[in-house]
Amino acid sequence: MNVALLSKWHVHANDYAREANENESISIKMVWDEDPKRGAEWAHELQVPFEPNLEQVLSNPEIDGVIVTTTTNRHKDVIIAAANHGKHIFTEKVLAFTVEECEEIYRAVEENQVHLMVNLPRLTESFYLYAQETLDKGLLGDITYIRCRVAHNGSVPSAEHPKGWLPEHFYHKEECGGGALIDLGAHPIYLTNRLGGKVKAVTGKLNEFYQLGVDDNAVVMVEYESGAMGMIETGFLSFGSPQQLELYGTEGTLMIEGENVRIKSKHLNAGEWITPEKLPEPIHSAMEQWREAIQKGKKPSITKEDVLNLTAINQAAAASNKEGRRILLSQLGIEQNV
Repeated sequence: MNVALLSKWHVHANDYAREANENESISIKMVWDEDPKRGAEWAHELQVPFEPNLEQVLSNPEIDGVIVTTTTNRHKDVIIAAANHGKHIFTEKVLAFTVEECEEIYRAVEENQVHLMVNLPRLTESFYLYAQETLDKGLLGDITYIRCRVAHNGSVPSAEHPKGWLPEHFYHKEECGGGALIDLGAHPIYLTNRLGGKVKAVTGKLNEFYQLGVDDNAVVMVEYESGAMGMIETGFLSFGSPQQLELYGTEGTLMIEGENVRIKSKHLNAGEWITPEKLPEPIHSAMEQWREAIQKGKKPSITKEDVLNLTAINQAAAASNKEGRRILLSQLGIEQNV
């Protein structure tokens, strides 16, 4: 499968190029970038041609798919154009700033019968698969509360990096759509969406601790249709903060902190804490799932609903923060499919 890389804007662009190069079934053929200088340098590093004209890339019959890591505000136009040229698309979260824009993208994808994959990497990892397994087996009973935190210190200033180690363009709200919540907060959002089910309402608080132009610290309180509650936490201000996922239910509790997993359930070991001997094996990465969908017709585990629901929570949380009130998803005309 021949692919073109569209932009090195995102911090994970190099990671995707590396993964594509390491996949025997994927071959990088060219680079385009909205910044020609950056794109030309990247193409030189990868030893492939640089094409400054996006239309020339998308109309090239030798290109089967594109890996899109442009500014987020370009996603809709670039991805729809790629779909209309019959190219398969791999991209980084979030897909777009609103559910309506996401649905526009999916209409183009479905009309042109191409495969779109948005990378939501933690949905392929062992700790999530174990959490889902405990729910499926009923080990926690009815879920009443979920907490998930993913944070780092990317905006904490240092002598070497006065605005932190994140690229400065991550603070350009027009390009990114926001800060910590829409970027790093995507991980706890899509995890809790999967584990908590359909969301009824959110209350979001997005702070600007360092006044960089976007939120660098955020919390979102979630109310689920089931009656359960949840808390999503993220930020660019925390040194040494481990990923934390906590599930509380009527018959058990699951605690995950970094690599440490423990469960207490009335159905296990007389209700004492247990550390699982073995977690489920991780499943194929999003890029490999994308390839398998294209070449083998295999259904990916990361779904359209995951992508739409991620944007739905972001959109509602941003509205809540702006208006200073609780937001029902129905008030935004958002209907979740879970």
